[in-house]
Order: sequence, then C-alpha cells, then structure tokens
Amino acid sequence: MWMHTVAGRRRLATGLGVRRPTGARTIVTVIQQGYEGWRLSFGRNPVRLPPGINLKIPVYHTVQVVDLRESSISIPNARPVPVICSGSLFFRIVDGYRACFSVSDVQANIKNTGTSAMRAVLGWFSYDQVISDRNGLNEQLNSVIGNTIANWGVHCTRFEVQSFQPANREVERQLELQMEAERNRRKQLLDTQAQINIAEGQKQRVILESEGHLEAKSNEADAKYKTVVREAEARQQQSIMEASALAEQVSKLALSISGAVDEAHVQSSDQRRALDALVELRRLEQLKAIAKGSGTSTYFFGDSSILGSNALGRAYFIDYVEKTKATSGDKISAPRTTDSGTHLMPS
Repeated sequence: MWMHTVAGRRRLATGLGVRRPTGARTIVTVIQQGYEGWRLSFGRNPVRLPPGINLKIPVYHTVQVVDLRESSISIPNARPVPVICSGSLFFRIVDGYRACFSVSDVQANIKNTGTSAMRAVLGWFSYDQVISDRNGLNEQLNSVIGNTIANWGVHCTRFEVQSFQPANREVERQLELQMEAERNRRKQLLDTQAQINIAEGQKQRVILESEGHLEAKSNEADAKYKTVVREAEARQQQSIMEASALAEQVSKLALSISGAVDEAHVQSSDQRRALDALVELRRLEQLKAIAKGSGTSTYFFGDSSILGSNALGRAYFIDYVEKTKATSGDKISAPRTTDSGTHLMPS
C-alpha cells in the first residue's frame, strides 16, 4: 500500500509540472532558463524560484516547475454537427502562480477549452465562409479561447484551423448545393447592381446631354443677341459718323459759297444752298448707279418743281434719253419741260 501511495504522489507531481531530480537527493534544485519554479513548504507558502540554483530541502520542500515558453496543443478532429475539423492552439503562460494553483492540469484544461470553443464557433460560420475566410474563423476562435483561459494566467497567441471537411458524402452534397445557391444569389445581386449602375449611368448621360444642349442654346442666343446689339451699335455709330461728315461737308461748302472768312459769318441761306447742292449730287450719283445697272430700262421722273429746271435737272433727262435710245432704237427728241411736268417727245 505504501508503494501505491508513493506512485500516486509521483503521478500527481508529474501532472502538475514538477521536475523530479534523478539520482541521489540533494538540498539544491536547478530551474532552467525559460521555466519558473514554485517551492512549497509542507504543501503551503509558495515561493517563486527564478532560473538558476535554488534551495530545496528534501521532505520539507516540494517544487513545481512551469514552462513559460510558447507551446501548442493539437486539437483533434471535432464533429460540430455536419463537418469534421481539427486545429492547433498556441499559448504561453504569463502568470506561473495562477497556472499552478488556479487550475488542476493547465494543459488538459486548455485542450478541452479549445475543443469546446471550436465546436461552438464553427456553428456561427457557414461552409462557404470557412473556406473563403479562414482568417476570420481563426481570429474568432482566438478571441473566445483567450477570454476563457486568461483566468488561468495563460495567453492564447493564435489558433490555426488545419483541416475542415464534411462528415460524409451526403453532407458534402448538401453543402455543395448550399454553396451553389449562395453563389447564384450573389450573382443575381451583382447583376441587379450592374443593371442599376447602367440605368444610373444612362440617366446621368441624358441629364448631361440635355444640360449641354441647354447650355449650347443659351450660348447661341447670347451670341446672336450680342451680334445684333453690336451691329445696331455699329449702324448707329456709322450714322453718327455719316451725319457728322455730312454736316462738315455742308459747313465747308457753305463757307465756300458765301465767301466768308470763317464759319461764324456764314448765313443760313448759304447753308441751305449748300445742302441743296449736296442733295442734288447724291441724286446724280444714284441715277448714275441705276444707269449702270444691267436690268434697268425705264426711268420715271417727277415734275419740274421736284427735279428742278436747272442744268443739273436737264442733265438727268439727257441721260435718260440716251438710255432710252440705246434700248428701244426709236428716235426721241430732247425733253421738254412745262409747268405740269417733264415729257419725252418723239422726233
């Protein structure tokens, strides 16, 4: 019975991470680098032992050693509903005291926690999500497991899903149908969105074209308005300049007719005579232009009171007689002027 008790104590010490010395008993123990030891005196009053040589009295002291390096535990194939999944959990002990005295077997409990968390988290993900977003699944597992084992002084560094497959052929077929339906749904959504984008683009194109036409019409109307205004201004300026030139001609001609020294001594009668002379000259120029035209064959004149009975008026009739002879071939005599008007007499 004593041998069974000693063997049981040895198994308990090994499960708690105790590194038992081999060979003869000594009063010292060596803690390796990367480990941490906790020494108990008759099973109480724990004292932390750093790496190196530390005192250990046989029978009176017991030592538990904790590995502070990053380690991993393999999570075996779990069967969360229709799929089989396995992975690796990486962790590191950051508080040796709680790892020794807050949980009975830290590694076994970490493994059980990882297995149960993997089964729970996989239920939140679809088969397509697990395949397409493996990193999202790993991060979710890391968060859930880390929050659980943090109370034991253990930090979960990461979780890696290694294998993921359907449990049987029937489940695989159902998952394939589900994935195909999901892909069809996404395709329809993308096609609908593409049609919406096309319609929106056509709408914007029509709006922009109408705005462009409106802007073009507005610019064209503005251009026509500015053209009309500028032409009117040009005609006005031309009229002003012509009137100014005519006034200057009348003044110069009146000064010449009157024989005065300057324009201040010119009489109004002289200005009237100068104006009449300019009007007669303009009429003569117009008649000459008419006479040179190829489509003109007949001239009509008013009475002598309008045309005048002077030599200039007679010159109009002489031009007319010459034009008429050239076109009709008849012999026409010189015009005769009476009080009732001017007549062309045949020879």
